[in-house]
Amino acid sequence: MDSSYTPSVNLSKEKRLAAHNAAVSAASENPVLSPETGRPVSKLTYARFGAGFLLFGVLWMSGLCVVSAVILPQHLKEINAGSPEALMGVINACTAVASLLANVIFGNFSDRSRSRLGRRTPWIIAGGFLGGVTLFLTGIMTNPVLLTICYCLSMVGLNMMIAPLVAVISDRVPQGTRGTMSAFYGGGSAIGAPIGTMLGSLFITNMFPGLIVAGVLMALSGAVSVAIMPSEESADYLPQSEGGLKDVLVSFRPPKFGDNHDFYKAFGGRLCMLLSYQMISAYQLYIVQDYVGMGVQESAVVVSVMSTITLIVGLIGSLGGGPISDLIGRRKVPVVVASLCFATGVAMPLVMPSAMGMYLFAGIAGLGYAVYGSVDQALNVDVLSSKEEAGKDLGILNLATTLGQMAGPIITSSVVVATGTYMPAFFISIAFAVLGCVFIMAIKAVK
Repeated sequence: MDSSYTPSVNLSKEKRLAAHNAAVSAASENPVLSPETGRPVSKLTYARFGAGFLLFGVLWMSGLCVVSAVILPQHLKEINAGSPEALMGVINACTAVASLLANVIFGNFSDRSRSRLGRRTPWIIAGGFLGGVTLFLTGIMTNPVLLTICYCLSMVGLNMMIAPLVAVISDRVPQGTRGTMSAFYGGGSAIGAPIGTMLGSLFITNMFPGLIVAGVLMALSGAVSVAIMPSEESADYLPQSEGGLKDVLVSFRPPKFGDNHDFYKAFGGRLCMLLSYQMISAYQLYIVQDYVGMGVQESAVVVSVMSTITLIVGLIGSLGGGPISDLIGRRKVPVVVASLCFATGVAMPLVMPSAMGMYLFAGIAGLGYAVYGSVDQALNVDVLSSKEEAGKDLGILNLATTLGQMAGPIITSSVVVATGTYMPAFFISIAFAVLGCVFIMAIKAVK
């Protein structure tokens, strides 16, 4: 019997709850058992989980990057709304705040859900629809305020999917294979980013079809992943959350610092890495155009080649990093090595401010970030203190991603506005990647 097993609806809710608690307890003692059933998981079920995580990452990330990496930066230049770099920083700050709130809120709401479709599934499907529609609308708005509102709503929809889906790793995947499942999720994102950037570069002079493609990819991501994964069992047997508004607000409280040092070290490590990543990736098109010095058509070609390179190394790094982490039984070392690899890649445009420097950045940094993404999510699951609050706690850890998305572009835009060049931004990005390694190595509960 595997993880697709659903307890008989003929059993009483009390017996189903007792079976659930027994499964969670057994899985905590034996890393090959499913926390959903307390039984080993079949190869077919592993394959379905892996495919679901992989395609989810590919679809939402490719849809988002069509807009965020190419169409949106070019659109901001064409609507003549002041400095596009400064406006990009403001938009990213607003969307990051929306993402920050949505990740924690919907992670918590999914923890408290008692739907017959399961705790996570309804939020994943609804989030995809909201994210896809509003991502399309983002690119057709010419008013900066309306554009920002639509983009914020798209990030709300995206995080309505991400927070519950990442919690599936804690809910349903055995501890001994979480690195592999994390690799599929991270690999999908690593593969989707260059695919989206390549697609976006094809539509840089004709954006409307690209926006349709982006919206459809985002909208399908949640539904496709849910359809491929084994069906989530009904959550109607779980105890209902008691209390009023005060208790709901208290449920958002993060883990106590005194009892969860490793949780916050993992948070710090991820925040530093995402700051490093977003400082450069959010400005790729502008860096190629303004730092390297290329026109619109030339920059589209360079960005497309970079995306191809990133796709290749991302596929290798993301699908290799997680299984290797499971094989050696280590999380911290792969994450640190990946972070240092990323920092090395960021240094390439400093040494060679040319197309070749950007290609080396894409290859070296892309490999590092792919390995990082494939292992980091498993590390985050391993530092959780409460399985019943996995959605909320993983949402809090994912705030590091959101804060990085918010602060990284702000730091870069501030540096460029103040100095007139991107060069200092590269140095700061490298420093953040190295600092993240310090946080990760300080974690004690995870090898």
